[in-house]
Amino acid sequence: MLNLFISNAYAQAAGAPAQNPLMSMIPFVLVFVVMYFFMIRPQKKRMEEEQNFLSKLSHGEEVFTKSGILGKITGITDKIVTLELEGGTKIKMLKSHVGGSAKTVLTETTK
Repeated sequence: MLNLFISNAYAQAAGAPAQNPLMSMIPFVLVFVVMYFFMIRPQKKRMEEEQNFLSKLSHGEEVFTKSGILGKITGITDKIVTLELEGGTKIKMLKSHVGGSAKTVLTETTK
């Protein structure tokens, strides 16, 4: 009764040609190549651009943070940036949380 639902598995005939082990690796290699060009490489490029931007930050530059705060840099160290917000409030935050130049955001919103 059980044989109606489950078919028996039989081994291949001994005379069948064996598949080359390198040929079975081709799909894995292709998947890795596609992932590299569509995911890893662009992410690496974005990280390099972000590091370049952070290394070129200077006093008086208007920036935005990754949390959406706009401010002007009044102090900068290797890891910490002091931002002056509108109204004279100053906040300290990690340099890595600076998202970009506020000039690009402000010009895009006025168009």
